[in-house]
Amino acid sequence: MEAYLLAIAIFVAIFTLLTLGLNLQYGLTGLTNFGLVGFFGIGAYASAILTTQGYPVVAGFAAGAALAVIAAWPIGLVALRLRDDYFAIATLGFSEVVRVAIISEKELTAGVQGIPGIPRLFAVLESRTWQPLLLLAVLVAANLAVVLVMRRIARSPFGRVIGAIRDNEEAVRALGKDPARFKTQVLMVGAGLSAVAGSFYAHYVGYVTPDQITPLVTFQIWMAMILGGTGRISGAVLGTLLLMLLIEGARFLPDLLPFVSSTAMAELRVFVVGLALVLFTVYRPQGLMGEVARR
Repeated sequence: MEAYLLAIAIFVAIFTLLTLGLNLQYGLTGLTNFGLVGFFGIGAYASAILTTQGYPVVAGFAAGAALAVIAAWPIGLVALRLRDDYFAIATLGFSEVVRVAIISEKELTAGVQGIPGIPRLFAVLESRTWQPLLLLAVLVAANLAVVLVMRRIARSPFGRVIGAIRDNEEAVRALGKDPARFKTQVLMVGAGLSAVAGSFYAHYVGYVTPDQITPLVTFQIWMAMILGGTGRISGAVLGTLLLMLLIEGARFLPDLLPFVSSTAMAELRVFVVGLALVLFTVYRPQGLMGEVARR
């Protein structure tokens, strides 16, 4: 049971990094990014390819973040001149392009078979307890660092500009600021953070496949941000935890309803999770931290 809870805590910490990146892009700036999982996949595959060929783990993390930032730059230049809804479609298309490219480039990514044997972080430790505990400690430290940086950004002149862009982009343009430049910078920062989360994911799971970078991941992160409270940095953390508790808690439904078949139980789990999310957003639309703290 301890190993299961530790695994859940690690996944929560990894996906919290994604939620914090999305909160910067949408919650603080107003960027509707539906391509989050594309940058996540770039980080995961970059780390997987490099480390399985003998390069150090740090090189994998750095390469994944750099590639994601580079990929975000042209997207920002082109897509940010589109309206919000078209930008959302463009980013969703980008994530699918990444997935199709991974499937097609079999010599580099092994196609649909994926890349196994990715070295785990702290693999020198033979203990199955200390290794995940150290990884969780590193992830908690990374999340704390990101939260502190996000708070500094939100309270800085840069943060006030992106907040103004979110509220009234035309007014920012009238004051002589270039919203596209600020949006591109935010998109690149969020992309790099998503790639780092992808690298952590790859090194924890030990293998990557295209099935792990579907749009479902993006929309789960969106739901985590909404549950916690859009634009609330603390809400991004609690929203991810709440979403994971809902998803994982549904696994215990067979113990409560042993008379339901396995096929019907799979459908019932999806229904229960969906109903809980709908009820939460209906009766608490401002999110979990909506009335506690703005940032």
